Amino acid sequence: MAIAKQAEMRVGRVITVLSRWMAYSGGVVLAGIALTTVFSVIGRALLGFGLGPIKGDYEIVEMGCAIAVFAFMPWCQLKRGHVTVDIFISRLSERSQAVLGLIGDVFLAGAAYIILWRLWLGFGEKVPFGSDAFRAALSMGSKPFFAESTYELEVPLWIPFGLCLIGAAFFFIVAIFTVWRSLNWVLDGKEERV
Repeated sequence: MAIAKQAEMRVGRVITVLSRWMAYSGGVVLAGIALTTVFSVIGRALLGFGLGPIKGDYEIVEMGCAIAVFAFMPWCQLKRGHVTVDIFISRLSERSQAVLGLIGDVFLAGAAYIILWRLWLGFGEKVPFGSDAFRAALSMGSKPFFAESTYELEVPLWIPFGLCLIGAAFFFIVAIFTVWRSLNWVLDGKEERV
């Protein structure tokens, strides 16, 4: 009775692989942030020996954390890693649990859309490229008067915004997929373990 179960399974395999690799990339970014912090602290401790902190370490950590968070969101959504109240839900029937899971996935898909939409608008405010007609067609707003950048490293802000936007877009795609998957679980009468 499920809706396109075979197609859902094929799409699910592709989304699982892409989400996993996106999460791995977020892990690499976090490891890079950790190393940057360690070397910066060591440099600060050894100022007397001619070393110093890494220039722009706070900016690197700030941008890297944002990018990593958006890289992890699709995997978290796919594996149902968001906060739930299992103490109450575990006492319900399997079909009731599946219905509540579907409701939660619908709300998370809505939240993913809002996050994507607002991040797109923020990206449009930061990116200094494109004609007015092109920007209007993509709802990016007017070009900024000047391209904003970070203070110390002078990294244009549209670059980390763009990387976060990729993660947010994939989060929305995964959220739509999980609604489909949850709907099939409701129709089957029980949730499958992910």
